Amino acid sequence: MFTSRSAGPTPTAIASYPPPETSRQRAALLLAFALILVWGINFSVQKFVFNALTPGGFLFIRYLIMPVCAAALLWQRYGINWPRLPAPELWALLRLGLLGHLLHVGLVTFGIHWSTAFSSSLILACGPVFTLLLLRRLGIERLTRAQIAGVAVACVGVLIFLSDKLLGAQWRAGGGDLVLLIAAFFFSAYTVSAKPLIERHGGVLVMAYATLFGCVPVLLISAPAGLQVDWSAVSLTIWSGLMWAVVVSAFVGWLVWGWVNAVRGVARTAPLIYLMPPVAGLVAWWVTGEGYGAIKLIGAVVTLIGVAVAQFARRGDPARNVESVGVVD
Repeated sequence: MFTSRSAGPTPTAIASYPPPETSRQRAALLLAFALILVWGINFSVQKFVFNALTPGGFLFIRYLIMPVCAAALLWQRYGINWPRLPAPELWALLRLGLLGHLLHVGLVTFGIHWSTAFSSSLILACGPVFTLLLLRRLGIERLTRAQIAGVAVACVGVLIFLSDKLLGAQWRAGGGDLVLLIAAFFFSAYTVSAKPLIERHGGVLVMAYATLFGCVPVLLISAPAGLQVDWSAVSLTIWSGLMWAVVVSAFVGWLVWGWVNAVRGVARTAPLIYLMPPVAGLVAWWVTGEGYGAIKLIGAVVTLIGVAVAQFARRGDPARNVESVGVVD
């Protein structure tokens, strides 16, 4: 009996007790699917909250809550002795905070408010295209022909998707989509800029410090709108939606996504993000009655195919190591 155990588990034991790594992979996949559902729902939740609080009011309360979450995360990880960083690293984290919070989150908030839930999710899914173009511009990666073709297909898909708004002179919704495109670019800049910092200091510290630095200008800009909201009259439903959008979807969501990527790998996890627009579209159709014509659906499919080809086609030879890239100015 002792010999058989020391030689390794039997086939029955393997079937009954999967290796720990397999369990982690399954848990990560289930969490990834749950997170895609959360993020897909969040587009409709945010539009509901924005209509009640205004985008500026939402940003104001969000950046009163987010610094508390960031400080709690740092306290949980480091106690009261937060890491001290040299001045150049602090300036880099400040620029990262401005990119990710003031520019990306600020523009996304107004873009979603002006546009629709489905359009917002699709436009933001174009982020990998901007990431590739930034990597090419910075000389980090050379694009292959397949990637260039994917970028072109994605651009055509976006034009098809937006054609009904442009031809119908729906300037508010079309303007919202344009704002979201710009926001997607800023998130790509944030992603490229964050990579060397995360490699040096870890994701928790970079996320928390960037949040603390980025919240200050957002609070200053959004304070007039936030102070105009009658917070005593805000219903429990609105508060619930607000906490869902800020704590569950934004803060906890990105922590979970980081863990999922660490367990499964970025290459295996990234394709799941393309499930987000269909989820957002179904939720918006079910909850708000948002309708989709054939042209819009064709444009959405073409866009997602183009983005997927651009992101997952065989990568070109790197021009130089990514570690040498600093923060995008």
